[in-house]
Amino acid sequence: MALLFPLGLLALAAWLVPLLVHLARRQQYAPLEFAALRWLRAKVRPRQRVRFDEWPLLLLRLLLLAALALLLARPILQGSAPDTRAVIAVAPGLDAAALRAQQPEADWRWLAPGFASTDTPAPPAAQPLTSLLRELDQTLPAGAPLTVYVPDPLTGADAQRPRLSRPVQWRPIARTTPAAPDASSSAPRLRLGGAPDAPARRVLDAVQRAWSGQPLVAATDAAPVQGEIGVWVSAAPLPPTWQAWLEGGGTVLVTQAGTRAPAETVVLRDAQGQAAISERRVGQGRLLRVHGALTPSAVPLLEDPAFPRQLLTLARPPAAPQWVAAATHAPLTGADAPPPQPLDLVPWLLGLIVLLFALERWLATSARRGAQA
Repeated sequence: MALLFPLGLLALAAWLVPLLVHLARRQQYAPLEFAALRWLRAKVRPRQRVRFDEWPLLLLRLLLLAALALLLARPILQGSAPDTRAVIAVAPGLDAAALRAQQPEADWRWLAPGFASTDTPAPPAAQPLTSLLRELDQTLPAGAPLTVYVPDPLTGADAQRPRLSRPVQWRPIARTTPAAPDASSSAPRLRLGGAPDAPARRVLDAVQRAWSGQPLVAATDAAPVQGEIGVWVSAAPLPPTWQAWLEGGGTVLVTQAGTRAPAETVVLRDAQGQAAISERRVGQGRLLRVHGALTPSAVPLLEDPAFPRQLLTLARPPAAPQWVAAATHAPLTGADAPPPQPLDLVPWLLGLIVLLFALERWLATSARRGAQA
């Protein structure tokens, strides 16, 4: 047994209270004079000893105070037998009632924050399931079997399979996969600005057609809008409207030869390892700088067939995968086992305190009634 708050034992000093009460209220004996004793010579009285009356009542009160002091110290019992009942976790979105009919005696919980019972309504699936799975593994006792029902395909997966401290019965439940969005409809459009020459137009038109199959629009000084990537082909600085759009979170591609600024990072190189495109943060936006004019002679990388795809990846990084096959994401074993959960003795102490208080009141009132009788 261990104590979470050992200073609570200082309350044992309250033991002095019932001791003083019993000394002050011990039974008094009134002297009774007899005629035959009046003429005897008075002798020295023997020294009085400390004496306690009503020992059972005193012991009960001392035990009651000791239990209260132990309650303040928050005792726990380590090494108690863990609950090894099977635990079954169900991901939100699955029919937990139908699954529970297969094994009703198990402990069924939602794989959601708090791990509530499946008797409650299904919570929203907002947190990644793999993160919740690791948390549940560390919450359960070390010997408790775990079964997990997840949808297939699985959402909210990490970059690698989760590693738990126990083997898991992994039960994927097939469901319909949403259709993937059309890549051509989500491809950005290039907003051309400045004074581009014919070679630069041909390069950018080829890039736009590779992205969406649509031709490049004519150059304009108007700032790009949502869903567009600005391309400023000019030695002049960006107009105020373009600069404001860039700082607000937009992406602009410029053609400026020269040395790399300290805040720039090379993000694309050619086959010879020469820097082709650098990136720099401007406010909330990203400024991509081509190291030279948009011609194959200045930037040999433009002749690479993979250049449009590489530029699209830089301008709009692909989103993380939203779906993964549940069967390929089954948890691994080898993680550290969760620490044993101690048994909290506070509820048992509360019951003992109530019992001792009832016995103390019964003895105290019975003694009082006997004295009055």
